[in-house]
Amino acid sequence: MTLADELIADGVLSTPVLIEAFRAIDRIDFVGPDIQGEAYANTPLPIGQGQTISQPWTVAFMLELLQPQAGEKILDVGSGSGWQTALLAQVVGEQGTVVGLEIIPELCAMGKANVKKYGFIESGVVTMHCQSALNGFAPAAPFNKIIAAAAGETVPPAWQDQLAVGGIIVTPIGSSVLLLSKKSSTRWEREEYPGFAFVPLVAGDD
Repeated sequence: MTLADELIADGVLSTPVLIEAFRAIDRIDFVGPDIQGEAYANTPLPIGQGQTISQPWTVAFMLELLQPQAGEKILDVGSGSGWQTALLAQVVGEQGTVVGLEIIPELCAMGKANVKKYGFIESGVVTMHCQSALNGFAPAAPFNKIIAAAAGETVPPAWQDQLAVGGIIVTPIGSSVLLLSKKSSTRWEREEYPGFAFVPLVAGDD
């Protein structure tokens, strides 16, 4: 059974474009050679610098909440190994854009190298930047969707400002996954899904 099949059987992965992405983007390409034997385990794995490549179940859950679509512009916060960045790029396609932000230089370099294996950087679908995400990424705003892989205490105001009306933010806050939907410039809808564990968002100097 493939990782995608396992996630489908678990009931967490159901959207056709996401299933296709999980089949197309191989997690083994985003982990170190010493742990490739564990690449398909449904568990987070260390990628260095105290960070992890997230548990596949959690990635699938958060992407199902995000519901990325072809042609969208998405901000990927804490891009790390680049696995989620590549999954998003597979979904948005050549007409879309994924902006990955990673503050830890070693992981930023690793993530870029991993995503390059799929041609997404050369094609211009993905741009990856080594910087703090607390101020978002204004040059590419507004975004249709924003997703984060590490937990902060609050949602940075810049993310809310840089999200288009009708857009969605999916981010860990503490031990919960938060879904924020921007209904207008002043009205938001909020859903919370508790019971998760995430590495903390590295804030940097912003």
